[in-house]
Amino acid sequence: MAPHRKPRPSAIAGIRTPTLATAALASVALLSQTANAAPSPDRRPSLEEVQKQVDDLYHQAETATEKYNAAKEKTAEQRKHTDTLLDDVAHRTQKLNEARDQLGSFAAAQYRTGTAAPDTATFLLANSPQDYFDQTQLMSRLTGRQKKAVDNYVTEQAATMEKRREATTSLQTLTTAQGTLKSTKADVQKKLSTARELLSKLTAEEKQRLAAIEKKKQEEAQRKAEELARQQAAQREAAQKEAAQKEAAQKEAAQKEAASSATSGSSDSSSAGSGSTSSGSTSSGSTSSSYATKAEKALAFARAQVGKPYVWGASGPDSYDCSGLTQASWKAAGVKLDRTTWAQVKEGTTVSLANAQPGDLIFFYDDISHVGLYIGDGMMIHAPKPGAYVREESVYYAGASIIHSVVRPA
Repeated sequence: MAPHRKPRPSAIAGIRTPTLATAALASVALLSQTANAAPSPDRRPSLEEVQKQVDDLYHQAETATEKYNAAKEKTAEQRKHTDTLLDDVAHRTQKLNEARDQLGSFAAAQYRTGTAAPDTATFLLANSPQDYFDQTQLMSRLTGRQKKAVDNYVTEQAATMEKRREATTSLQTLTTAQGTLKSTKADVQKKLSTARELLSKLTAEEKQRLAAIEKKKQEEAQRKAEELARQQAAQREAAQKEAAQKEAAQKEAAQKEAASSATSGSSDSSSAGSGSTSSGSTSSGSTSSSYATKAEKALAFARAQVGKPYVWGASGPDSYDCSGLTQASWKAAGVKLDRTTWAQVKEGTTVSLANAQPGDLIFFYDDISHVGLYIGDGMMIHAPKPGAYVREESVYYAGASIIHSVVRPA
């Protein structure tokens, strides 16, 4: 190649190669599609979007409420524990001062009589006389009574210091619990405020449409409740039929055994065997009857609360949240439940929804943030959400998929 020739350019200046041009056009198209797909900041959310946002906020607020209830319980327990420790520290400090005064009187007496060396007084009045224990020469100068006073002082001092450390730790824990309580309270209030703000922006027509949607949901929930009631009734009928057949078979077997025993002359043995069977049946029936009696009391209390407002963090007597209502209801029946849904779900025997009995607790959502009291026929009494009142409602009030578990608490 001649040295004067210039290298051939790969592309004419100002013109892209076909590959680059294609990529550029694709990028422009993609950016254009993205811009068109992105919602405008001023776009008004649809009614369905508002409803979902509000429902989500209420659910989040209820979860935060259960956290608040747990923090409130922990704070109360921690405050009680701290107060007990502080009282103990005050008592021990008084005893420590009394022991110090006794040592001081011994030192003063020895000083007046000139029977003690100067460092004896220092030892007796020191904050940490334990430091002198290894000085056997000094200890040998003390009488038995004085040694006992020293021992008492050292013991009280060690115990008091330990209790003071424990009280300090307890106070720090209490401060943390109070901080959690404050933050969860703010979280609940923020979510409820946001939900109210969303609802306040709805037009009158949208509110009517939202009410119609809610009514349709309630009708569907009621239909499912009636279906569950039919299933449970059929199950009870089958169980009763099976029990009747079993009882008839046992009665027939007992009659045959009695006839055979009369022939063989062993009627006493037959009588004992029959009594044993009857005893087992009575025991089972007694257990079932005991639960039904307690459940009836719990339900009577819950029904008396119908119409009272839902207030987050409330446990009666004028208002309730969901777990506050179930706790108070079973308390009326003599059964103690903890304050939160997360604790209540562990306080009993888990049963299937098909086998639910009046009085059972029904828990909702994956995070177990809501609970109601089953009354039978697919219905329950519960404190639903802020702005609502304690009421009877289908267990499918928010959809079948949200039912977490059923627990029999007694």
